[in-house]
Amino acid sequence: MIGVGTAAATPAGPGVSGTILSQTTVGGVDYILREITIPPGQSTGWHFHDGTLYGFVAKGTLSHFDSACQSDGVYRASSTLTEPSGDNHVHIGRNLGTVPVVLDVLYVLPHGAPLSEDAPNPGCDFQ
Repeated sequence: MIGVGTAAATPAGPGVSGTILSQTTVGGVDYILREITIPPGQSTGWHFHDGTLYGFVAKGTLSHFDSACQSDGVYRASSTLTEPSGDNHVHIGRNLGTVPVVLDVLYVLPHGAPLSEDAPNPGCDFQ
């Protein structure tokens, strides 16, 4: 559940970047392939998606946390991850390592949906 009140959405950290490599729409579904780079010490910010994401860690180690402030996965180079859709799946990806994390991500979204929806920090002591 997304927090209530005046909590602000948490934007991605400095230097986090994404480049769309390919995209197409089939039957009202957008398929977008994107490369995301997260510098050491930075994060994606708290967010959720309106569709399912499939990721491949090309470089580095991604630490993934859920809205209960618990680690729900540590993904090293050559591993894959899936992020389910919906505002009940608020999460953050963090680079706790010393090299950039490079992710190749396939977004499967309803046509016209944003890549992600910002969410407030659910009360965790980290961003």
